[in-house]
Amino acid sequence: MAQKFNILTNYKKFGELLDSGAVFCAFDTETTGLSADVGRVIELGAVKFTKDGVMDTFQTLLDPLMPISPEASAVNHIFDDMVQGMPTESQVMPRFAQFAGGAVLVAHNAQFDIRFVNAAMERLSLPQLGNAAIDTLRLTRAIFPDAGHWTLQALAQRLGIDGGNAHRALDDAQTCRLIFLSTVVHIKKCLR
Repeated sequence: MAQKFNILTNYKKFGELLDSGAVFCAFDTETTGLSADVGRVIELGAVKFTKDGVMDTFQTLLDPLMPISPEASAVNHIFDDMVQGMPTESQVMPRFAQFAGGAVLVAHNAQFDIRFVNAAMERLSLPQLGNAAIDTLRLTRAIFPDAGHWTLQALAQRLGIDGGNAHRALDDAQTCRLIFLSTVVHIKKCLR
């Protein structure tokens, strides 16, 4: 599975991008395991937004048609019985691709989430996500090198953001959006 990632890294330009009216789509996946080659998405959450606020949200559990690893369930608290009978990736991924459209994707450890979505798209013979993306993990490691911990929850606490229900896709997507916006404000202040 050859995947290209267009991860934006010119952090000083993120404020200009936001101010230009660009549309962003913060998203998160919960998965059956850690490998996109064999694992599946079991929850997908997304928040589409601009500088003016939230435009729309997207959230669904997915039936992976395979067991969820105990290690994954221990982290995300999503169990096999919760996803049985839910929509499958063939029903969800085209809707998500339409929802995201041409927005700049924003995710914490973006390559992980994009890999899982693109693996599903490939299985469905659909075009992979080719959107530009911002990785808030890379961004916050560069901007807050002294943080020590760069998990969504640790960053949310550091920035005074309500982290919601950790390891649930929509809450993590919302937290990712707020971390991105807070970090852009920090960058703008440093550039003055």
